[in-house]
Amino acid sequence: MIRVATRTYDLVQAEQLINEGVHPVLARVYAARGLSSARELASELNALIAPSGLLHIDAAASYLADAIAARKKLVIVADYDCDGATACAVGLRGLRLLGAQVDYIVPNRFEYGYGLTPEIVELTVREKNPDIIVTVDNGIASIDGVAEAKRRGIDVVVTDHHLPGDALPQARVIVNPNQPQCGFPSKNLAGVGVMFYVLLALRAEMRKRGLFDAQTQPRLDSLLDLVALGTVADVVKLDANNRILVAQGLKRMRSGKMHPGIAALFRAAGREARRATPFDLGFAVGPRLNAAGRLADMSLGIECLTTDDEGRAWAIAQQLDAINRERRDIEAGMQDTALLLLDDYNPADRRTIAVFDPSWHQGVIGIVASRLKDKFYRPTITFAPGDEGFIKGSGRSIAGFHLRDALDLVSKHAPSVMTKFGGHAMAAGLTIHAEAFDAFSHAFEAVGRDWLTQNQLERVIETDGVLEDAYYSVEFITLMDQQVWGQGFAPPVFCDHFRVLNQRILKEKHLKLQLEKDGRRYDAIWFGHTDSLPELAKVAFRLDANEYNGRTTVQLMVEHAEPA
Repeated sequence: MIRVATRTYDLVQAEQLINEGVHPVLARVYAARGLSSARELASELNALIAPSGLLHIDAAASYLADAIAARKKLVIVADYDCDGATACAVGLRGLRLLGAQVDYIVPNRFEYGYGLTPEIVELTVREKNPDIIVTVDNGIASIDGVAEAKRRGIDVVVTDHHLPGDALPQARVIVNPNQPQCGFPSKNLAGVGVMFYVLLALRAEMRKRGLFDAQTQPRLDSLLDLVALGTVADVVKLDANNRILVAQGLKRMRSGKMHPGIAALFRAAGREARRATPFDLGFAVGPRLNAAGRLADMSLGIECLTTDDEGRAWAIAQQLDAINRERRDIEAGMQDTALLLLDDYNPADRRTIAVFDPSWHQGVIGIVASRLKDKFYRPTITFAPGDEGFIKGSGRSIAGFHLRDALDLVSKHAPSVMTKFGGHAMAAGLTIHAEAFDAFSHAFEAVGRDWLTQNQLERVIETDGVLEDAYYSVEFITLMDQQVWGQGFAPPVFCDHFRVLNQRILKEKHLKLQLEKDGRRYDAIWFGHTDSLPELAKVAFRLDANEYNGRTTVQLMVEHAEPA
């Protein structure tokens, strides 16, 4: 069931924003997203929250500055998704700019699993022989791995953003906005954001030591294209601080000041970097990078982001594009199988979905979980075969159901079922005994029944209400596009009644429409939808500027439509 709702907003806050010079429509849009001052729309770097607010960041900076001075060998242990790859690239590039001797290793997810495990420590020692290990986008749950590194005389600096478990690893220093006692106001930094902050603090420490001054210091803002990509691709909430990081990264991309790998990925995706948007990063560039970690080896993606050779970057980007096409084919087959397995599934009777098939690919189950979650609007976990006797799951959730906390509760109710789990509110990973799949499904469903009300299981399309006729314009779209929209800061969706003048199916899967309101006609498209509409329809839509033959016109991107 889908329900269209209009966002409420505080009139006083909207008036305040208008008084500060914000466009009246955008004032109510921002107020509906909790903004009360134009200061929260700042996109300049000097508006970033200071690094000093991150617990232990000064200790990390001091320790790393000492390590660089002593010519210690640092090795970054990365994660295999887009956030992990960009965090690794930011770490490598930034630490080298600051004079460090640094290398990296990224575990193959199918061989070693997630995080700094004892096996990864052994591999890192064998291949890289580090004095110090720096984790990026992982490590907060790596108690055994950190203990193994210590046993071998290797210090570990953990930089992560994931939620910690009951105990923390005994690392030399931990920087994570989500660790206990950390008062950093933005808990939503991605792994790449945490690494960028560590570099800012390290540079300040080295400046304090007289190694350079404000004029001669390395320019860390050159890394912001990588920070923006990882932040958007990891689907963290775009709070005010993250919006600054993304806005600055997009600014660099649009002005052509990006790294060769990112430029090559834009080209491989058929997108124009000079018009880069968060949508491009999340749905075109990010998936091509992620495909390496899903099907092959993320070191290919990291090389793409760290090479300064444009030819090499383009060659890798083409490889990543081919891997992504393969990923899409595998995903389509898995999705068909999932829908067959769920043929008897009745959402009215169930609160959750757990589904397993022995033919499935571990690297793609997360995407399939996401597609099923979107289709059925239920917290969903898909499983693929893991090591002997185990199956690996990847989950995606809906608003109001904290997936990691739900798995924590399952582990307490059924302690013998899961061997490990971790993640966020909206996404998580886990490993269970293969024979325990049914027991897990029942325990997960029990948490769903306990936590989720019928209202929460209703998909709600939130809109910003009616848009006045005067603002169906390219100028207003340009104004909207100047803001960074994304997770937790949704782009404006408007809703109104239209007369449907014309409708036809495009490429057998999209509904192309001509709509009319107040004597004005608008082209519209509803992607992935083929059912025809009645003559009068209530339409929820986003505004889009459509360029064709050198002419730019307004197009409505339909999010949902129903009889008026």
